[in-house]
Amino acid sequence: MNARITTLALLLAALSPCVAMAWDGYDDQSGSSVEIDQGNLVRPGETIELYDYGTSEYRDVQVESVERNGSSVEVEVYDYDSGEYRTLDMED
Repeated sequence: MNARITTLALLLAALSPCVAMAWDGYDDQSGSSVEIDQGNLVRPGETIELYDYGTSEYRDVQVESVERNGSSVEVEVYDYDSGEYRTLDMED
């Protein structure tokens, strides 16, 4: 009986949705909070999707640079929609 319960528990764990974690931060210029969902490769030259809480919309941006700055990470991006560069301070 215990083997059946263990097998059932493992099967349920494998089929359960994984909890996706996001990377939180804010935009230096606008002061609005932003969120980068898990699965985005935040490396120079990569295009990522972020959620901008100030405008309540998703934005496609190109990562220009990534630099650790104390207890945060500064990510400079080019916003395709606005045509502007943005500096994001992300939690470490």
